[in-house]
Amino acid sequence: MGHSDGDVLIHSIIDALLGACGSSDIGTLFPDNDDKYKGIDSKKLLTVVFEKFSKEGFEIINIDSTVIAEEPKLSPYIKNIRETIASLLKMPTQNVNVKAKTNEGMGFIGRKEGVASISVVLIKKT
Repeated sequence: MGHSDGDVLIHSIIDALLGACGSSDIGTLFPDNDDKYKGIDSKKLLTVVFEKFSKEGFEIINIDSTVIAEEPKLSPYIKNIRETIASLLKMPTQNVNVKAKTNEGMGFIGRKEGVASISVVLIKKT
């Protein structure tokens, strides 16, 4: 139901990268009132941010993300998700961590009305 493809994990990683390098946020860079981003694949947005990030002399050391959702169960897909993100960001898979948690029935996430993701990145200026 998001303006783009609604990939909360990738959006969370994008915001973490932008924040780590002192840049804007995903909504500023890719506004939801701009129709050119309507339904766009979030992997394309991540690639744009990664290219900008790299040109500014930043390198990603690692990423740690947590997806909080009752459904779908992500554990069968975690390996593939990590590999995809690592490939997009040209980094070793072991440096990309993705965890899945439930909200144990609490709040809007527990009622299966939404999903959340939190990401932290470690970067260095090259």
